[in-house]
Amino acid sequence: MGLTDEERKAVVQFRLEKAKNTFSEISLLTENALWQNATNRLYYACFYAVSALLIQNGISTKTHKGAINQFGLHFVTKNIFSQQEGGLFQDLFELRQDGDYSDWTILYEDDVMPLIEPVRKFIAKAERLILNNL
Repeated sequence: MGLTDEERKAVVQFRLEKAKNTFSEISLLTENALWQNATNRLYYACFYAVSALLIQNGISTKTHKGAINQFGLHFVTKNIFSQQEGGLFQDLFELRQDGDYSDWTILYEDDVMPLIEPVRKFIAKAERLILNNL
């Protein structure tokens, strides 16, 4: 990536804050029954947290699939994140894709609400790892 240590720390902190800010949008979206939008934000909250972890570890990706693959390789297979947590990130990507691009996908409260707490925990775990390594 060609970043200095200070630049890397700044980008990591920015992405982590972006993850937390994006997650904070969920309550407004769910209160207004905007389930597709909430799913989009849940995915992006995880994506920003994952990208912060990857950047902190000097791992660059150019695509969302690349981020998913690198997260799996460097964090799930090494048991830093569980298979379930890796699956959550993958499932959110697919839900987001379907919700954003498929004319036939409709998401409902029952699809979205069970994802909120696992995503909150996912981001908190990423934050702990980042802060312990900074």
